[in-house]
Amino acid sequence: MTPSRSLLAGVSALVMFPVIASAQVCVQPAEKTAFDIRALQSQLMVAALSCNLQDDYNAFVRKYQNDVATAFRGVAGHFRRTAGAQHQRELDQYITQLANGQSQMSISRGSFFCREQAPLFQAAMTATSAADLARVS
Repeated sequence: MTPSRSLLAGVSALVMFPVIASAQVCVQPAEKTAFDIRALQSQLMVAALSCNLQDDYNAFVRKYQNDVATAFRGVAGHFRRTAGAQHQRELDQYITQLANGQSQMSISRGSFFCREQAPLFQAAMTATSAADLARVS
């Protein structure tokens, strides 16, 4: 991993930590994979919108449609399990904060953001399983 990618990964983790810190206390292994895939999807979505990579994002979603849907169900299931009647609000809040964190990253990285994100699409497209996608995240 290049130094700039390491920095980006570290900053991403710091941006995202408050969002999922409380969730991590109770996250089960399958849910962890789901959270990672959902984070990757969010990151790719923001990159697509910020860097005019919509075709790459659409290819990602088409290729991993089942994995992305399963991940969403896993994240939603986590919030149903941990937030009870407030699960939909908590899920919506998590997804919004995830996208906002990625958007803030694009703003803070400026012109470097798109150069740093383009290889992420390539890495994601080589994944052969949900576990691979989670590792890319």
